[in-house]
Amino acid sequence: MEPPEPAEPAAAAPPGLRALLPAPDLLRSRKGQLLLAESVLSFIIFICYIASSAASFMMAPLLEFLLALFLFFAYASKLNEKFKGLYWPLTDFLRCVTAAIIYFAISIAAVSKYTDGASKAAGVFGFIATIVYAIDFYITFNDLVTFLKQGTSSPPEGRKSDDEDSDSDSD
Repeated sequence: MEPPEPAEPAAAAPPGLRALLPAPDLLRSRKGQLLLAESVLSFIIFICYIASSAASFMMAPLLEFLLALFLFFAYASKLNEKFKGLYWPLTDFLRCVTAAIIYFAISIAAVSKYTDGASKAAGVFGFIATIVYAIDFYITFNDLVTFLKQGTSSPPEGRKSDDEDSDSDSD
C-alpha cells in the first residue's frame, strides 16, 4: 500500500464573520471600551423603554446606540483616518455631551414620573449611561484642548487684546 499523498497546502480560509470583528487593539483601548459600554448600555435602555409604559423615550437610546455602534466600527475600520473631511474628536465630543444631557433628563423623568419596573430600570441604566458618556466627553475634551494648544502659535496670555492695540483714548 502506498501512503496517502500529502494534501496541497490549503489556501487561506476566507475571513467570513471574522472580518466584522473589531481589531483587538481597539477593544483594549480606553476609547474602544467606552464606545462598547455606551453601545451596550444604550441597547439595554432601549429594550427597557420598549417594555415600559415610558415608551415615548425609546427613540433617544436607539439613536445613541446606532451612533455609538457606528463610531465603534468607524474607529475599528480606521474610517477616521481615511475620511479626513470630518473632525472626528469634535463630532464624538458633541455626541457625548448631548447624550449625557439627554440621558440625564429622560432618566429623571422615567424614575420620577413612571411607576413600572421597566421604567425604573431604564432610569437607573440611564444614570449609569450618563456617567459613562460624561467620562467619555471629559477624556475627549482633554484631547481637544491638547490639539488646540498645539495649533496655536503663541499662548493666549502673550497676545494683546483689541483694546490694548487701539490708539484711541475713548471709552
